Amino acid sequence: MEPYRIKVVEPIPITTRDYRERRYAEGGYNQFNLTADDVTIDLLSDSGTGALSAEQQAAGMRGDETYAGARSWFRFREVVEELTGFDHIFPVHQGRAAERILFTALLKPGQISISNTHFDTTRANVEIAGGVVRDLPCPEAKDLDSDEPFKGNIDLVALEEALSGPDDVGLVLMTITNNGGGGQPVSMANLKKASKLCRKHGVPFILDAARFAENAWLVTQREEKYRGHSPREVAKKAFRLADGCVVSLKKDGIVHIGGMLALNDTELAKRCELLLIATEGFRTYGGLSGRDLDMCAQGLMEVTDPLYLRERAEATEYLAECARQAGVDSVRPTGVHAVYLNAGKLLPHIPPHRFTGHALASELYLAGGIRCAELGSLYLGEITEDGELITPAPFELVRLAIPRRVYTRSHLEYVAETLAGIAKNPERVPGYRLTEAPAMLRPFRCRLEQVK
Repeated sequence: MEPYRIKVVEPIPITTRDYRERRYAEGGYNQFNLTADDVTIDLLSDSGTGALSAEQQAAGMRGDETYAGARSWFRFREVVEELTGFDHIFPVHQGRAAERILFTALLKPGQISISNTHFDTTRANVEIAGGVVRDLPCPEAKDLDSDEPFKGNIDLVALEEALSGPDDVGLVLMTITNNGGGGQPVSMANLKKASKLCRKHGVPFILDAARFAENAWLVTQREEKYRGHSPREVAKKAFRLADGCVVSLKKDGIVHIGGMLALNDTELAKRCELLLIATEGFRTYGGLSGRDLDMCAQGLMEVTDPLYLRERAEATEYLAECARQAGVDSVRPTGVHAVYLNAGKLLPHIPPHRFTGHALASELYLAGGIRCAELGSLYLGEITEDGELITPAPFELVRLAIPRRVYTRSHLEYVAETLAGIAKNPERVPGYRLTEAPAMLRPFRCRLEQVK
């Protein structure tokens, strides 16, 4: 059961299919163009969409809004230092701000950023800084149906080849958990070996640690050496393998806004601090209010609670199992923050150039008012300026991201029932074509039309 009770509720919109069809068409068949009033169950993102605890609300009331050196900053720093062990800590308004600052200060034009998988906004920030992205997911990630426990790992053989080769590598960024790779965790053994390779070759090893606590939980459940360890113990060990981290606290900080950049390199930290002050705010608030800093600090304490993490993982697995019983497969084994549906298997009549994943995500909205995100060829494919697909994504996935402490099991059952209705007649689901195809951050800004 949920290890909490509900204290405040808000109504959710209940709409008709006719209404949803009209609104979706008006929005160019892009779920980012829908409004809150258009959506019944919102699984678009787990970023900043969670519910605050009573203790977080109380911490917010204690927030100190002093411009420089606020008490809230020192409380935030104390919690982050204990958790991560890094010497230089900078709050920012969200994770992509930390990415922008770090990549601008660290990457030279043409340098390569290697990752197990860059997420879309991370990829964009690397490219804006003049860098080049290279993803090296482990071979096990190619089999969506296997129960390999750590499909989020980086390919260590390919990593060593890249670090030993002629290319100029600016950093290695390990995303935990691997969001773009199906929400799969990274093992501590993989982190240790990757860290060792980076130190051998003198390349900074950085964690994208937005879901550090969820990764730590899965390590305690799946990696034999760490059974019996607490999630916080595992998280602390993971941070101490790295040279720094970028973190969106809108995920495992369980807050609505906030992030951080933390580093050990003093010279790099000085360059980052100048960018922070110029673009985010003074180093002790980084674009956040005092109350936000206090709520972040409290969230970082709560998120490693084993009871909280166990219930969150079990709720996600429950949705995945309900979907499988309805005839809709998902990436196995299930992670924590999301269920990744295998749209390609459910909708074989829709070819990748008609955006199979987007088609399933669209039908979920049209059929049940459920908003979610495509992680297929619309997101990862190579597409011309005219909207024609050149190279499809390796898989056509749909991510159902579960907000923290927001939806009950009955809400998840409603999602599964909607999926079951789609699975009864999947051939009725239409494909889509692009009518506007931005060159960067395509899913956020594109427009499409149905292809009957």
